[in-house]
Amino acid sequence: MKYIIETKNLVKNFGGVHAVDHLSINIPKGALIGLVGPNGSGKTTLINLLSGFFPHDKGAIFFSDSERRKILSWENKFYNITRTFQQIRLFDQMSVLDNILVVLTERNPFRALFERHTEYHIKQAEDILRRVDLYDKQFHNAGNLSYGQRKLLEIGRVLAMDTDIILLDEPFAGLFPEVIKKIEEIIKDLRTKGTSIVLVEHNMSIIRSLCDYLIVMDAGRLLAEGHPEKVLREPEVLEAYLGE
Repeated sequence: MKYIIETKNLVKNFGGVHAVDHLSINIPKGALIGLVGPNGSGKTTLINLLSGFFPHDKGAIFFSDSERRKILSWENKFYNITRTFQQIRLFDQMSVLDNILVVLTERNPFRALFERHTEYHIKQAEDILRRVDLYDKQFHNAGNLSYGQRKLLEIGRVLAMDTDIILLDEPFAGLFPEVIKKIEEIIKDLRTKGTSIVLVEHNMSIIRSLCDYLIVMDAGRLLAEGHPEKVLREPEVLEAYLGE
């Protein structure tokens, strides 16, 4: 099996808190991996380490067998990786369309305001907005969207990045069923195209529905891994959740 992400004895401490504690995991290429665990288990910290928003203290991170000794978030595009955040990050004073065009063209938001976008870029952006059901909102400011629409726009920005690896940090949190269904459809479509996806999620029905493989963390360590149905029946996993 070919792995697209590997960690070996990965460590991240915040003072006396071992947020990630000698964690060694393997993410298969082209798979949809569920990353679950009780609150405070280190899931988001791991996503931040993999995407360069925090430096790791010890251990190693490999992308397609190449070690990234110092991960800088702005370099992720060169490693074909993108992510979402628990707290949505958009350019609120820019239009919905421009939020997509920034990603498709110039990465610097200030320069993007003055960049002349081609018809090709605009068509790409409009196609993405249709895909996330926001075409009719393309000229609205992103800051005026509802919470669910903002989540969809963030997913649209992920689609615009067109990367091989996507890290999704609780993309379904706080959403109505119809928005959840739309994001599920997009994730399933990405999986059929061979995109490698790591999904942080608390809803086990979503995990069972979408994921090929499950990694369970607890107190910064690997608690269990394997097929979702098997892992979710293991006593130590049940204890970790019931004791949360």
